[in-house]
Amino acid sequence: MRDSGLNKLIDDFNGLPFEDREYALELIRKQFVEAKREAIFKRAKEAEGNLKKGRVKRGSLQDLMKDLESD
Repeated sequence: MRDSGLNKLIDDFNGLPFEDREYALELIRKQFVEAKREAIFKRAKEAEGNLKKGRVKRGSLQDLMKDLESD
């Protein structure tokens, strides 16, 4: 079902005039960049919350290696 929706989208896109396709691509790229930016922001807020709650360990690479070896 998902493939058929994607195929229809591609067919509809290909049916557009060249200028409209170019404009649609520009809009999709901008929306994708914004979505990635939002995902990074959410992840940063989550990491910040974990840091404040003490769920994050700090240290050097050597500290990390020691911690991994002790598990």
